[in-house]
Amino acid sequence: MKFDKRFKIALAVIAIAACAFGSYQYYQLQQREKQAAAIETADVVRKDLKSTVSATGTISPVDSVEVSPKITARISSVLVKENDKVTAGQTVTLLDGKDYEAKKDQAQYKVTNTKLNYDRAAYLYKVGAGTKQDLDDAKFNYDTAVSALSEAESDVAETVITAPMDGVVVGEPKTAGTMAVQGNSTPTVIMRIANTTQKQILAKIDETDIGKIKIGQEASFTVDAYIGQTFTARVSKISQTDTSNTWDTTDTTSSSSSSSSSSASVIYYYVTLDLDDPNDELRLGMTARVDINTSEKEDALVVPIAALKTNDKGSYVLRVNDAGQTEQVPVTTGIYSDEYVEILSGLTDGDKVSITYATSSKTSSSTKSSSSQRQGPPPM
Repeated sequence: MKFDKRFKIALAVIAIAACAFGSYQYYQLQQREKQAAAIETADVVRKDLKSTVSATGTISPVDSVEVSPKITARISSVLVKENDKVTAGQTVTLLDGKDYEAKKDQAQYKVTNTKLNYDRAAYLYKVGAGTKQDLDDAKFNYDTAVSALSEAESDVAETVITAPMDGVVVGEPKTAGTMAVQGNSTPTVIMRIANTTQKQILAKIDETDIGKIKIGQEASFTVDAYIGQTFTARVSKISQTDTSNTWDTTDTTSSSSSSSSSSASVIYYYVTLDLDDPNDELRLGMTARVDINTSEKEDALVVPIAALKTNDKGSYVLRVNDAGQTEQVPVTTGIYSDEYVEILSGLTDGDKVSITYATSSKTSSSTKSSSSQRQGPPPM
């Protein structure tokens, strides 16, 4: 009887142990399945990769000029209108020159009068009846009158305004009757002439990206006027100073701009791109959204940018094994595209990586702290 009782107890213990072991295995299986379901993975593959820098700029002509008067006078007639083609030297505007013609006549009369006085003083000095002082004074008055006549004739000539270059009249010119004012700071702009066959884009590039830009790099861009159409351009000039000249502490204007720029922590540089527009479709002033190709690589080993993480030791990814477990793997990165990053070392073809932000079970203690991790690609 005692033997039967002990046998039954042993069977009960074995049954309980088997149930416990089965429950544990089932629990572990469920946890692995949950973990595998929670981890979104991506394959390490090879792709042709292209790295770009994006910017926004304005389409403008390569060559343009503002036509302003060298004298102050009322416009009597404008001989061209918007979109007219003009050639260098062509008369485009006439100014009212009545006052300047009168000044020219007065200057001419004074030249004639002072010439007579000068000739008389020269004759008297020659025969000994005049002094050298009288001769010098007469010569000075004559030379002054000649200079005044030359200035008056130049003013009359300036009433006829000609085109300084070949191009197209852009925008509406001033109308007849407008007072055209000369000046060094704010002269009246009668019209603008631009060579629309050669256009360019003036783009602003962030200081974090300006080091990647080189002369001759190809670019593509779009404008809102032509949806779905892509145009091409190339980098032709890179400014040596930022858009606000923040380095110039002697300039009060730039100093105030520097303060505002520093507070915003953004510095921009102008980059000029020459564009191709054989059909003359693009209009001046259009906003261009530019992608400059800074580097390309064929058959690069890549992972999605979302898989890349960083900590104080550098970049790493979470490699996923067949059992669904993750392992932290340090990697060396190359160029970036909008979606992928090149992996130079640390991974091979066919590896799988996690593109979630789950903490690895095999992560070292230095990387388990969320404060020491920075998700996504390193700053570019």
